[in-house]
Amino acid sequence: MVAKINVGSSLYGALAYNGEKINEGQGRLLASHKIFDGGTGRLDVRRAAEDFSRCMPAQVRTAKPVIHISLNPHPDDRLTDTELTAIAEEYLARLGYGGQPYAVFKHEDIDRHHLHIVTLCVDETGRKIGDSFIHRRSKNITRALEQEYGLHTAERKRQTQAEPLRAVDAAAGDVKRQVGNVLKGISGRYKFQTLGEYRALLSLYNLTVEECRGEVRGREYRGFFYSATDDRGEKVGTPLKASRFGKRYGYEAFERWCAASKEQIKERKLGDMTKATAIAALCRTKDRAEFIALLKAKGVDVVLRETDTGRIYGATFIDHRTGCVLNGSRLGKELSANALQEHFAPPTAGIPLPIALSQQSDTADVPTQASLYDNTASDGLGLFTTDTHGVDAEEEAFMREMQRRKKRKKKNRKL
Repeated sequence: MVAKINVGSSLYGALAYNGEKINEGQGRLLASHKIFDGGTGRLDVRRAAEDFSRCMPAQVRTAKPVIHISLNPHPDDRLTDTELTAIAEEYLARLGYGGQPYAVFKHEDIDRHHLHIVTLCVDETGRKIGDSFIHRRSKNITRALEQEYGLHTAERKRQTQAEPLRAVDAAAGDVKRQVGNVLKGISGRYKFQTLGEYRALLSLYNLTVEECRGEVRGREYRGFFYSATDDRGEKVGTPLKASRFGKRYGYEAFERWCAASKEQIKERKLGDMTKATAIAALCRTKDRAEFIALLKAKGVDVVLRETDTGRIYGATFIDHRTGCVLNGSRLGKELSANALQEHFAPPTAGIPLPIALSQQSDTADVPTQASLYDNTASDGLGLFTTDTHGVDAEEEAFMREMQRRKKRKKKNRKL
């Protein structure tokens, strides 16, 4: 995100420039402080100028009391008006102008939507707000906001774009190189807390991971094997040990990454943005495919796990904006698997729910060679809590209930 700061003397000119655009339908007023806002998204330029003028004395020593800032997110960032408003207000607060009168405008006259902020650099007594190293501080603030909101970097000096991640194609050959490219591409960019969430992320790239355990010379070990999959999620080819790609992709590094991610998600409340986006999409449609498409357009992939009959028994949301991978149940009951199933296909009274087939572990088909991992590895791709084995609690409960129903049916047939 690039911030451009201009200091000037014409308050009316700055307001008129933004007001004309939004009043012609090329944007909207997102937020204001100490300035009248009718809630229409439009601006009464004259009234706004009067409100600004009341917040500073008629005579000020500063020749240029007006600050006009433009905030420009990366074109690939898909942000709602609520998210843009939060970013603008936090930017102003950190820069030292959060208590000043201001107006935040969203410009939509070009494809790259961006923000303009008009505020004052003098207080009600005419005293100037400190602006030492303002450009340097602004750059540090935008960098921090990029990290916190999961935004793309948008420096004026563009870095060479890396080759986009591609799904693994086993038929194309050199599977090890393809798998390595995917692992390297997602390493450190996503936060997840269970093996199930990690698998959901990998599934976007025709890849899966399995845990293996064993004992060598009296020492217990736990490792990972990665496998390419086809478009149906079925494994193809020979599994590859994590050690072939480096320690950062092994089980122990995975656990360390998990613990760190859990803290970050909780402290920064990174799931809030994903939840808001998902709820908004859910309110707009009752169609499953349309729901998935709406989220994808906002930069969120949703992986639904379904039975052979199409019943949803698991849901994971992958937010590429914040880099968070979250099971639906973490975001709230309304986004859990049961709630989504009911929303998209309400069960008919009197008809029993379809039986869910339990997924068999593939560990037995995986070579059991020892793969020891160095505990001192500091960077990892793990993001998995040590007290769970990668299965969503709601998903487990659903599977157990379906198995009990299946047993009862068999018993009734025998009787």
